[in-house]
Amino acid sequence: MNISALIRPNVRRLRPYEAYTRGLVAPISRGIVAPCGVAVPPRGIVAPCRVKLDANESPYSLPVPAEVLRKIPTNRYPDPEATALKKALSKQFGAPASCILIGNGSDELIYYLITVFGGPVLYPTPTFSMYGIIAKALGQETIEIPLDGRFDLDIKKMLPLVKGKKGSVTLTFLSSPNNPTGNCFSAEGILKIIESSRGIVVLDEAYQPFSSQRGFLPLLKDYKNLLILRTLSKIGLAGLRVGFLIGDEALIREVNKVRLPFNVNSFSQAIAVATLKEKVRLRSYIKAIVTERERLYKELKKNKGVAPYPSEANFILFKVKHSDKVYIGLLKKGVLVRNMKGLIDPYLRVTVGTKRENDIFLKALKEVSI
Repeated sequence: MNISALIRPNVRRLRPYEAYTRGLVAPISRGIVAPCGVAVPPRGIVAPCRVKLDANESPYSLPVPAEVLRKIPTNRYPDPEATALKKALSKQFGAPASCILIGNGSDELIYYLITVFGGPVLYPTPTFSMYGIIAKALGQETIEIPLDGRFDLDIKKMLPLVKGKKGSVTLTFLSSPNNPTGNCFSAEGILKIIESSRGIVVLDEAYQPFSSQRGFLPLLKDYKNLLILRTLSKIGLAGLRVGFLIGDEALIREVNKVRLPFNVNSFSQAIAVATLKEKVRLRSYIKAIVTERERLYKELKKNKGVAPYPSEANFILFKVKHSDKVYIGLLKKGVLVRNMKGLIDPYLRVTVGTKRENDIFLKALKEVSI
């Protein structure tokens, strides 16, 4: 049987998103690095992964109250509407619960949005790769507009596309602060796109907690075509996979039609509700990450041959002359960062860790020939 012939052409052309695991080793073979946790190739070199700074996770794990876990009935399906979690998020963000949709991470919600509204799907590049991967998997046309020289939106190229008549851009995804560049897009540029668009604009604010700039949540009441994506993954709850969408009630109602039943498990719902009450602890962790981000940025600037880019997120993008060589050198020293090869060359991206983790990374970077 020719399996390939049975697969839709758009899926055959896809490359899967490479999500690294928490593995303790990372194999290197013939100068090519594979993700942590992947089986070791023949005659490969295995380097212990001491410091994992590749996935924009928080370095601080939030405690899970034992009494919360004991109360979860494992023989019952989870609350399909995530009622308690919606209530908690509604209180924190000032949006009615009916204007909130919970997802198994933001990825699931992106999938639903493209399923409901279709394409063409517009987004700048480089940015979060799942916008394009999901759109292509669903057979939708994608339109990629490169960021300008300052990693900002190229408004001159984007506005004509969102202003188009019926049949033009249906969905526009904007990640601000943007991954992997770390900067916030021009607020004026974002507003122009929202105001000019004949379709839906999705503003992904996954990294907003670390930003000095105000988010766009207050503007939801003024723009019915605006939807905002948020997540709990970056603030210490990545293991829960909880994302949420906030927007006009009518839009949320339509997206909810394609939501899979019981999509967010009982453990994630209960732990998220309990953790959101830990406001002081959450704020202290976010503050610590921002403080370390500024220190890490200053230290990177001292390294000859390293050009870090200012960040409003919990990671820093930095340019080196030989990114593959530096990446492999760091990995051999047990430090895992993200190689942006193929997306933006020659850059690496490092997550802001604890002071100890960042110091290990900085020491290793100095020892690697740049």
